[in-house]
Amino acid sequence: MLLFLISLLNSIINYLLEYLLIFLISFLSNTFSAISGGGAGLIQLPALILSGIPYYQALATHKFATVALGIGGSIRNYKSLKKDFNILWQILIFGIPGVVFGASIIEIISEKYLYLTLGIFSVLLALYSLHKPDFGLLSQDKKLNFYLQLRFVALVFLIGILNGSISSGTGLLMTILLIKTFGMDFLRAVSLTFFSVGIFWNAVGAISLTKIGSIPTSLMILLTLGSFIGGFFGAHLSNLKGNKLIKNTFTVVCLSVGISLLINSIKIFN
Repeated sequence: MLLFLISLLNSIINYLLEYLLIFLISFLSNTFSAISGGGAGLIQLPALILSGIPYYQALATHKFATVALGIGGSIRNYKSLKKDFNILWQILIFGIPGVVFGASIIEIISEKYLYLTLGIFSVLLALYSLHKPDFGLLSQDKKLNFYLQLRFVALVFLIGILNGSISSGTGLLMTILLIKTFGMDFLRAVSLTFFSVGIFWNAVGAISLTKIGSIPTSLMILLTLGSFIGGFFGAHLSNLKGNKLIKNTFTVVCLSVGISLLINSIKIFN
């Protein structure tokens, strides 16, 4: 009887420690993601896969959790969204069809090509940020001609496809696109990214992916809680420390995401 109780106690402790670790991973990864504008999937998604969840279910679970990240970040930064509603609608109208399309082709296109492409982009973005010391530190309001407007919505659609098929790095791409296209500073671009991509894109992508398999409820609750708290805390730090912290965190996260994706693509190719 004593051995049974000891065994039961050990099982309960291991169970609680495993879930505590998942919560901490979710909180920390989403805190950094809320500061940089993306990259939560760098740690959170692999952690789910390592826990034994199939890739597509892990991706859907991660996307549902990052909706909470978007909500947490947006609650803290909602004031900065007021003058960008026109841009927000463009991201939603042209990006959501891309997300649905990306989720629908995830079983057709090999992951290795998606990882390789996004990994290269992420590393290049980090190097570009390092090369431009003042990049994203000041906010402007650029007026777009027809060509630039068309290019913007086309790139939004392409990023939406990547968002629907893989997770790591698409928020970073949207953040950099907003800065380059409209001359936003990091705080403004990250706020818009989390409201559009974090909440709406990820919600649509998660719903689309649930058609492939079910989502483990207990893990989703923990990840959602960690994502929401991490998102709010990261957004709070961004407001306190300003664009310099966001830029530095963006560069580090972007480089880490890129290297991680390139390593994953090399492993799959081999």
